Amino acid sequence: MRAAVFSTYGGPEVVGIEEVDSPMPGPEEVRIEVRAVAMNHLDLWARRGLPFEIPMPHIGGSDLAGVVDMVGPYVDESVLGSRVVVNPSLNYDWYESRDSGLSASKRPFQILGEHTQGGMAEYCVVPFYNLMNIPEKVSFEVAAAAPVAYVTAWHALVGRGRLCPGERILITGASGGVSTAAVQISKLMAASVYAVTKGSQMVDRVKALGADYVYDRELEDFSQELWKDTGKRGVNVALDSVGEPMWEGCVRSMAQGGRLLVFGGTGGSVVTSDVRSIFWKQLSILGCTMGTQKEFEEVMQLVFDGKLKPEIYDIMPLDQIRRAHSLLEAGEIFGKLVLIP
Repeated sequence: MRAAVFSTYGGPEVVGIEEVDSPMPGPEEVRIEVRAVAMNHLDLWARRGLPFEIPMPHIGGSDLAGVVDMVGPYVDESVLGSRVVVNPSLNYDWYESRDSGLSASKRPFQILGEHTQGGMAEYCVVPFYNLMNIPEKVSFEVAAAAPVAYVTAWHALVGRGRLCPGERILITGASGGVSTAAVQISKLMAASVYAVTKGSQMVDRVKALGADYVYDRELEDFSQELWKDTGKRGVNVALDSVGEPMWEGCVRSMAQGGRLLVFGGTGGSVVTSDVRSIFWKQLSILGCTMGTQKEFEEVMQLVFDGKLKPEIYDIMPLDQIRRAHSLLEAGEIFGKLVLIP
């Protein structure tokens, strides 16, 4: 099969299209004929060399949709031919088992296409219990554009942040996939959204998603403007994916008892804080990553129902994988890049 592969860490130039053996499903697994796969920052981090070992040569791609074309042992053949999207969170219940002291008997949490071989290929093998059927009215491209972004945002806002109607939320990096999903989810939950992005074009696009206030971080101190716009109350919840450049502004923007949710560090992962601001405001700082199968199915159903709409920047053939990596790395796109094998 044809796949986008890299065998060494580096820039976009290390990724190329190669002929590799087609994977075969094992017990409780299915093989997907991939019809669409979306890019994520996870793909950039893996290509650059993450702080843990990944299988080499490596095929990235965490977000994929396609058709089940083969089943392994213990999987009912009735799923053959099904149009499906895949939850890229593998063995997510490992987190719960660790708390209960049972982690030794559980497979560790992994992300499809990061810790394992992914979907930037003609075929991909996944656990059958990570599948969800796609309605005929929904395209493979739309389905593939949603999983990582929407399950991460849903888990952060609903599962961890407990966002409530009427609350105020700050969302940084608001042109990225997870953050655009978070804007839509927050508005669906009747929250007031304060978003940060860069560039007038991006500001307009984030406003079009429904954000109530959008700040251009290149032109203004968003924390000062937000403080004014909230009547000096700050926000109840902040969702940050940027890290170091946004961190202090996020802390300053928090209301008393606020929840600061962290799911990335695209601008730098090492941050500093004056702890007095944290304990005086009684802030909660909560890490977030991916989500459960239940959360995946909840948020994907909202996508299928048209209540949440993934932003797709472009659809291109898998042959343009290096261009896709370069575009995402430049940080100038709005929404998702979707590739067709």
